[in-house]
Amino acid sequence: MNSSAPLAAFVRRHPRLFVLTGAGCSTESGIPDYRDGNGEWKRPAPVTYQAFMGDELTRRRYWARSMIGFPVMSGARPGAAHLALAKLECAGKVGLLLTQNVDGLHSAAGSRSTIDLHGRIDTVRCMACGIHSPRAALQADLLRRNPRWAGFEARIAPDGDADLDGRDFASFDVPACAHCGGVLKPDVVFFGESVPPQRVADARSALAECDAVLVAGSSLMVYSGFRFVQAAVTAGKPVAAVNLGRTRADDLLTLKVQQPVGEALAELVAGLS
Repeated sequence: MNSSAPLAAFVRRHPRLFVLTGAGCSTESGIPDYRDGNGEWKRPAPVTYQAFMGDELTRRRYWARSMIGFPVMSGARPGAAHLALAKLECAGKVGLLLTQNVDGLHSAAGSRSTIDLHGRIDTVRCMACGIHSPRAALQADLLRRNPRWAGFEARIAPDGDADLDGRDFASFDVPACAHCGGVLKPDVVFFGESVPPQRVADARSALAECDAVLVAGSSLMVYSGFRFVQAAVTAGKPVAAVNLGRTRADDLLTLKVQQPVGEALAELVAGLS
């Protein structure tokens, strides 16, 4: 489908949208995604919560790779999809934007009614005392402690990661929490970790007040996002998706637009104005 007309008609019929976004919104900003057009992994699955919390060497490996990959995330700027969705909200069409991304680009683009389902990569949390701190401050500390690692080149991976294998990570120096000495972890939901219940409850409450769901740039292969499409369909709410390739919800969709998400959403906003 190459025309924005069916999507514009969908939005006109359903004036209050619950928008669910995924990695396809951010690939145009230079942030790699995890899955191919069939929804299959392009690369090894990311580190699990259990491995990160249970093994010090795994944590050293994670933070070494993250130190190399984080500048791509911190330097990314909103793309066409982020800007179009912010305009859609400004026009009164969005009840809530629920993003599975951790890059903060929807907020940077100007979206305000937003829930970061899986957290934010720009924040670090101490797993002992719960204090939050800026990821940028930890980045500076990591670079200061590990100056020889800063020059290593690596292929950039999703979510601020980098393919830095074949190194001896035992020597990588990771600081503990300055307040209590606890383990520091990005304030994002790792695989094997649960989304905070209040976050889910807030999203479900917003979904109940919306007329329809618009999925943008997500294969919906992760259940934490897919369940909101299931809930919408159960409640009799139509679901439209803009995504290149297969989604887990293909048989549940009222409308599917197979275009680059930035292009399709920019055309949508232009067509509504």
